Amino acid sequence: MNRAAMPADSRLLQPPGVFTRWFGQGRIGLFSLSRETLARRHALPGSRWVQVMGTLVHYTDEGAPDAEPLLLIHGFGASLHTWQGLMPALTQRYRVLRVDLPPFGLTGPLRDAHRRIATMDVDAYRRFIDGFCDAVCLQRASVIGNSLGGLIAWDMAARHPGRVGKLVLIDAAGFPMQLPRYIALFNHAPVRWSAPWMLPEFVIRAATRDVYGDAARVDEATFRRYVDFFYAEGSREAVGRMVPKLDFDALDTGVLGGIRAPTLVLWGERDRWIPPAHAQAFAERIPGARLQRYAGLGHIPMEEDPQRVAADLLPFLDGR
Repeated sequence: MNRAAMPADSRLLQPPGVFTRWFGQGRIGLFSLSRETLARRHALPGSRWVQVMGTLVHYTDEGAPDAEPLLLIHGFGASLHTWQGLMPALTQRYRVLRVDLPPFGLTGPLRDAHRRIATMDVDAYRRFIDGFCDAVCLQRASVIGNSLGGLIAWDMAARHPGRVGKLVLIDAAGFPMQLPRYIALFNHAPVRWSAPWMLPEFVIRAATRDVYGDAARVDEATFRRYVDFFYAEGSREAVGRMVPKLDFDALDTGVLGGIRAPTLVLWGERDRWIPPAHAQAFAERIPGARLQRYAGLGHIPMEEDPQRVAADLLPFLDGR
């Protein structure tokens, strides 16, 4: 399904009034943004939709169609837009697929047969990423994952060694850790109850600054995108259901030793969300893995400084 096929309600696409700007998506979050409004604001020229697990999933498929495919998987609270800075370099040489994980981006929450919001956990993400690859006929690809997407990527390489060519982990999750404070908020029942109805914008902005090594790099358009997607219809309720299920202590990281895909680990040394010590742990556990650290960059180095990351990523993908 292409962008034009997305249903639209013209009333939702009008510029917000003063009341809405202050009390709605602009400041407090008393209202949610419809998927149609979000598509109008944030869909890309290459946006596509495909059915996975009963939900319309947003993705892009760009670059050379006959070239080696890459699958890019974003992290918690982000969207496929986080890879935008890398796209000019990657699409010159590769077929590049990006996907909005549920409940984030333009995909939003998965829902059951009764339209109730599904709870995402590791098993649900396994079913989702396998279903997505099947839906877009992606038999084999090099996989690049950041944060939660990194967890999904290394788990995929361990479960489906024939499906993953090369593996790139960027500030990946997986080892036991304390949840970042802005995520851990949702472990408190009052926050889970109130967030779908009221979540101040300053909290989302603070969390966005926190994932950058240098908060001055975050421009207003980036802030607006993160805020809009967090205010998407159903997303805050889905996050409230998901966070209590994020139990990294229960993950079997012993499978890392069985990964045979050539692996590159990239890490921002100013990562405040996942301890930088985990970078070395991934590099030591995965046979032959190479590690590159970035002084001054934070949890999402490929968004914060894509040129710097591309300088290491492209030679690895090219086999140099």
